[in-house]
Amino acid sequence: MAIVHFPYGRTELTADLPDEDLAAVLTAQLPACGDSEEALVRRALDNPIGAPRLCELARGKKKVVVLLSDHTRPVPSRAILPPMLEEIRRGNPAAEITLLVATGCHRATAPEELREKLGPELYAREKVVVHDCDDEANLVCLGTLPSGGALVIHRLAAEADLLVAEGFIEPHFFAGFSGGRKSVLPGIAGRRTVLANHCAAFIDDPRARTGVLEGNPIHRDMVWAERRANLAFVVNAVIDHDKRAIAAFAGDVERAHEAGCAFLAGHCRVRPAMADLVLTTNGGYPLDQNLYQAVKGMTAAEATVRPGGVILMMASCADGCGGEAFYRQISGEADLDKTLARFRSRRPEETEPDQWQSQILIRVLQRATVLLLSEAPDELVRAMHMVPVHSVEEGLRRAREILGSAHPRITAIPDGVSVWVQE
Repeated sequence: MAIVHFPYGRTELTADLPDEDLAAVLTAQLPACGDSEEALVRRALDNPIGAPRLCELARGKKKVVVLLSDHTRPVPSRAILPPMLEEIRRGNPAAEITLLVATGCHRATAPEELREKLGPELYAREKVVVHDCDDEANLVCLGTLPSGGALVIHRLAAEADLLVAEGFIEPHFFAGFSGGRKSVLPGIAGRRTVLANHCAAFIDDPRARTGVLEGNPIHRDMVWAERRANLAFVVNAVIDHDKRAIAAFAGDVERAHEAGCAFLAGHCRVRPAMADLVLTTNGGYPLDQNLYQAVKGMTAAEATVRPGGVILMMASCADGCGGEAFYRQISGEADLDKTLARFRSRRPEETEPDQWQSQILIRVLQRATVLLLSEAPDELVRAMHMVPVHSVEEGLRRAREILGSAHPRITAIPDGVSVWVQE
């Protein structure tokens, strides 16, 4: 038997899988790093890619805004922000620095979550503002995206003398990779901007997939947005399975991000091992807090499960569904083909909140039966067209029943958001 460990919430689950049934265990092969996280960041700041040092950019800049990730992202902000703030103040000790939490369309990050993310001392010392995509009084229009939608961003960012960002890079299921430009769009964008960028036609585009940047229409809009917003500098980390930074890339918003993506692609790309049953996760906390986010991990399984197969998704979903619109769109219609047709009939400016996540979940459900091992109520899971299970053992048993086989071919993906499954 092969024992495979799967991150789940703040703990882990294990599965005993018969050797003769196991096709593969797909994991990112990330290099080890002996340096401290902060040392990695400082070295990146000392050697920026395609840009002057951050301290030089800060000279003469009074209003400085630093974009940081929200509670759903395991960015090692405690290691990234202190060196960034030191660099800014080295260039201008009198700079007025605001940390703007790039929530996109997520719920507001709570004070206790910010305290955990930043550390109590930094949180108490610095000015922190949480972005609200629906707060029109604090949104400014900067023009029209290449796709035709309005670029609306937070006023603090638009009026900053210097706009910079921290973040991390991981495979992203429709933007190619996270990091870089995503700090602006969707990070600090108004809801209507995010809706236009995440329209049905773009989500359907075969280039809007994990690992793909070239020709990706969602990425193209995002890059335009970061330039129009005058995002001048980024510091992005690559993290390992323990959520620890193993590399950092700083500098120009495009060149530093591209360097980080190239580095990660060399370590996270794995070939599919087609199987009847695929076990996967969302990498544990914080990204598996709700069902909405769990769709990301499912797409890794989607890439290696046979049509008509079964996906066993393990995500704590301690916060439940994660989006009212997402719940309504999936639960409100027995025939998901009708829901998908409705999404595709809309113009970009008519995109509904959460529509993109629903669209991708439907795509997954059209390919495979999804068993969900979570803390979510059974009735919620069933309403979302999935099958609730309460242990790995029950999931394996139900999968075998559905497949009608005592020995289905099995592929395990311990962390579905850390890999790019691609031939």
